[in-house]
Amino acid sequence: MNASDHGFNPAFNMATIRQAINDTIERDFGALLKTVRIPTPTRLRDLIRQIRAARTAAEERAVVNRECAYIRGTFREEDSVWRCRNIAKLLYIHMLGYPAHFGQLECLKLTASPRFTDKRIGYLGAMLLLDERQDVHLLITNCLKNDLNSTTQFVVGLALCTLGAIASPEMARDLAGEVEKLMRSPNAYIRKKAALCAFRIIKRVPELMEIFLPATRSLLNEKNHGILIAGVTLITEMCEKSQDTLNHFKKDSGNQEIVPNLVRILKNLILAGYSPEHDVSGVSDPFLQVKILRLLRILGHNDPDASEAMNDILAQVATNTETSKNVGNTILYETVLSIMDIKSEGGLRVLAVNILGRFLLNSDKNIRYVALNTLLRTVHADISAVQRHRSTILECLKDPDVSIRRRAMELSFALINSQNIRAMSKELLIFLEKADAEFKAQCSSRMVHVAERYATSIRWRLDTLLSVLIAAGNYVRDDVVSSTIQLILNSPPEEQAYIGLRLWDSLHNITNSFEDKQPLLQVAVWTIGEYGDLVLSSERIEDVEIPAESELVELYQKLLWSTSVSTASKQYTLVSLAKLSTRINSKEEEARAKQIIEAFGSHLHIDLQQRGVEFSQLFRDYSHLRPALLEKMPKIQKSLPNGNDSSGIFDEHSNSIDLIEGDDLESSGLMSLSGGGGGGGSLKVGSDSNALLDLLGGGSDDPADGLGIVPPTNSIIPTANTNGKAPMPSSSNNQDLLDLLGGLDMPASTPPAAIPPLGGGIGLDLNSLNDNSIKAATTSTPAGTLPTGMTGSSSFGGLDNLLNSNVTLPATTTIPTGLASPTSLINSSSTANSLFSDFSSINNNEEHAKTLTALDKNGLLVQLVAKNSGGCLQIVMTAVNNSLTTLEQYLFQAAVPRSFTLQMLSPSGSTLAPGGTITQEMRVTSTAKATLRMRLRISYQCDGNPILEQTEVSGFPEEPTPLE
Repeated sequence: MNASDHGFNPAFNMATIRQAINDTIERDFGALLKTVRIPTPTRLRDLIRQIRAARTAAEERAVVNRECAYIRGTFREEDSVWRCRNIAKLLYIHMLGYPAHFGQLECLKLTASPRFTDKRIGYLGAMLLLDERQDVHLLITNCLKNDLNSTTQFVVGLALCTLGAIASPEMARDLAGEVEKLMRSPNAYIRKKAALCAFRIIKRVPELMEIFLPATRSLLNEKNHGILIAGVTLITEMCEKSQDTLNHFKKDSGNQEIVPNLVRILKNLILAGYSPEHDVSGVSDPFLQVKILRLLRILGHNDPDASEAMNDILAQVATNTETSKNVGNTILYETVLSIMDIKSEGGLRVLAVNILGRFLLNSDKNIRYVALNTLLRTVHADISAVQRHRSTILECLKDPDVSIRRRAMELSFALINSQNIRAMSKELLIFLEKADAEFKAQCSSRMVHVAERYATSIRWRLDTLLSVLIAAGNYVRDDVVSSTIQLILNSPPEEQAYIGLRLWDSLHNITNSFEDKQPLLQVAVWTIGEYGDLVLSSERIEDVEIPAESELVELYQKLLWSTSVSTASKQYTLVSLAKLSTRINSKEEEARAKQIIEAFGSHLHIDLQQRGVEFSQLFRDYSHLRPALLEKMPKIQKSLPNGNDSSGIFDEHSNSIDLIEGDDLESSGLMSLSGGGGGGGSLKVGSDSNALLDLLGGGSDDPADGLGIVPPTNSIIPTANTNGKAPMPSSSNNQDLLDLLGGLDMPASTPPAAIPPLGGGIGLDLNSLNDNSIKAATTSTPAGTLPTGMTGSSSFGGLDNLLNSNVTLPATTTIPTGLASPTSLINSSSTANSLFSDFSSINNNEEHAKTLTALDKNGLLVQLVAKNSGGCLQIVMTAVNNSLTTLEQYLFQAAVPRSFTLQMLSPSGSTLAPGGTITQEMRVTSTAKATLRMRLRISYQCDGNPILEQTEVSGFPEEPTPLE
C-alpha cells in the first residue's frame, strides 16, 4: 500500500498550495474591486469619433452633455489621475461652442503641477478659458512668475506664451520686468519667446515700452532668423505706438543705426544662397523680408536721409525677386508700399508702378485686386506713371469679379484729366451701360463731375450727360438731373435747341419703356417745355427729324395718361406742358394742351390736381398774363462779393472772374441769386453779438461783418417767408454756431442782429450741405408767386440752425419766369465750377506749399495743402480713407475769422471708398492784418453710423497783403 493509495500526491507541495490560495483570493476579491473602481475615462480620440458619428445635432448634444456630466463628477471627486485627459476633452468641447467655464480652476491646478504634460494642457486651457474679465484670471499670476524663473526652457516658453495671450494691464505691469530679463537670456529659444511676449505686452500697455527699449536694439544683431523676426516685429510695434521711440531708433546710440543694419540684413537675405532651413519656394525667408520692408517703410516716412539709405536695397529687391510664385509677389507688394510711402526717387516710383502694372496682368484675381487697390491709394504720388497702364485698368472694367470692377471704376475716374477725358468717358459710358445696378448711381454722378470739370466744349458735355441719363436709367441720382437741367439753362440758344432735339429723339425712341427712364423723362420734358420754340424752329441734325407741334402735344398726352410714369415725372410734364402752350403757334394745339391740363383738375393726387386747377385758371381768367408768367427762365447768375456776375462756365462773352478784387469783401460766404424781376442784392450774415465777432480775433463793430461759414457752393435752395419780414435768428442758431466755433460765454439776452429783407432776387439757404441734389418743397401757389412758408429741408437737425442764413423773401415777391415748376426749384442748385472756374486747375508746383494735418482718426486722414497764389491763400483739402470701410455722406465745413474771406469749390465727391480720396479747393483772402485760424467740422457715415469730428487748424503760410 503506497502513498497514492491513501490520497496523498507528492507533487502537491507547499508552493503549489500557496499559488492556489493566491489565485482564489485574486479571483474572488478582483470581482469585488471591479464593482467599486472608477471607470477609466474616455480618451480624447474616442470622444471625437463619437461626436463625429452623431447623425443629428441632438445626438451630438447628448454625447457632449453626457461627457460634460462625467467630467464634472471627476472634478468634484478630486480625481487628479485623469485631470489632464479630462481638461483636454473639455477644451475640445469648448472649441465646438459648448460652455466649458467650469474647468477654469482645474486648469489652474494643472499649471501648478510639476509635470510638463500637465502644465502644457493647463496653460492651453488657461489661454482658451480665461480672460481678464474673470476673477480667476488673477490667480495665475504667481504661477506664471514661478514658471518664468524655471530652469526648463520649455516651461519658460509655456509661461511666456500664456502671458502674451491673456495678460491684463495689471498682470503685464507685474511681470514686465521678468520678461525684460528673459530678453537677455543666453538661450535663443527663450529670447525669441520673450520678444514676442514683450510685443503683446506693449500692444496692451504702451506705457511699458521704455522697459524693453535697452534690450530691443540688440535683437537685430542676432543671426537666428526667429529672433530677428521677433525683434523686427517688436520694433515695428514700438515705432507705430510712439513718435519718440521712432526718433530713438533713428539715432545712433553707440551701435549701428537701425536703417543701415536693416539694409544689411535684407541684402544678405537677397544675396544668400540656397538654405533649406529658410527657403520657401526659392525665396530666402520671405517672412523676415516682409517684416523688414514694413519697418523700413515706417522709418523712411517723411525722412529724406533714411529714404536715401534704403533706395538702393529697395531697387535690388524690386528687380531680383522672382515673380512666378506667390511668395515673390508678396515681397514685391511690400516693396511697392515702401517705395510709395518714403521719399524715394522718381525712377524708383516708376518701377513700383510698373510692378503693379504687371500684377494687373496676373491670372490670380486676388493679385489683380491688390494691384488696383494699391494704385488707387498711390495714384496721387505719380499719376503720369499710372497713366501708362490705363488700357490695362480699363480692361479690368470687364472683369467678372465685382470687387475688381469696382476698384477699376474708381481708379479710372482718378486717372481722368483734360487730355484723356474723351477716351476715358467713352469707355466708362460703355461700362455704365452694362454695369450692375449697384454701380450705376455712383458711376453716373462721377461722370457728371468729371464732365463738368474737364469738358472741352459745351456740346460734348451735353451729349455726355444725355448718354449718362440713357445708360443709367432710374439709378441716376437727383444731382445728375439738376446738374443737367442747369447746364442746359446756362447754354447758348443754339445748344439749347440742339439738346432739346436730341432729348425729343430719345423720348421718341423709348415710348414703350418710360418706367425705367424717369430721370431722362424729367430732363427731356423740362427742356422741351422751356425751349419748345427753339426745338420747333431748329435745323435738322443727323437723322433726327424736327417734330411737329401736334407730335409734341401728343407725346405729352401719352406721358400724362401713362401708368408707368411716376408722379414726380408727371409734375414735371404738367408744368412743362403749361409752358409749352406759350411756345407753340397753333391755336388748335394750344386748346388741346388746355384740355389736357383741365382734366387734371379732378385728379386723385392732390398735387397734380392743384397744378391742374391753377394752370386752368391761367388759361381762363388770366390768359393775358400767361405768356409773361410762363416765359423762359433766365440764366442763373451768381453775384460775387465784389459785385461781378457770372452767368455760367461756358459763357464766352462774360468777363473773367477775379475773386479777390473789390473794396468791400464780405466774409459771410453767402451770395445772392439774381432774379429776373427784381434787383439782386447781396446777402450778409449778421453777427449774433460783438462777442461772437471777436471770437476769432479782429476788432470792428460792423455787425454785418461776420464769420465765413462756407458750405459747398453747389447747395442753393430758395426760401420764403410768410409775412414778408426777415425773421430773427433763434437762440438755437447761436448755440449751434458756438458749438462749431468753440465754447463762448455769451449772455443769453444778447439780441442777434437782424438781417434786412431783400428787395428782389432769391435768397440762399445753406441747409442742404451734404447733397448735390436739391430737395424743393412742392409749390402750392399760382405760377409766378413764391409759395408761402416754403423752407429748405435738411437732415442735420442742429446743423440746420448752424448754417441757415435765415434770409427770407416777402410773400409777394414775384418769381422770375418759370420758377413755379418743380424743376425750376431744382435748377437753383448752384454749379461751383461755373462760379469758381479759375480754381479748377491746381498749380502742381508744390515748392512753397505747406501741408497741415487737420484730422487723422479712425482711418480718415484729412490734410490741408496751403500756398500763397495771386495775392491770396490757396488751400486744397484732401481726405483719404485708409480704413477698410466705405465712408458715405462725407461733408467738410470751414469757418474763418471775420477779417478773412473764404471761397470754396464743391468737393470731388461725397463717398470715400477704402483707399479713396476726396478733394476740395478753397481760397482765403485777407481784409486786415490778422493770423489765420480755421475751425473745421467733418461729418460722415461709417457702416450707417453718423460720425462728427471738429478741429481747429493753424500754422498756415503768411497771409497775403490785405486788400486796400
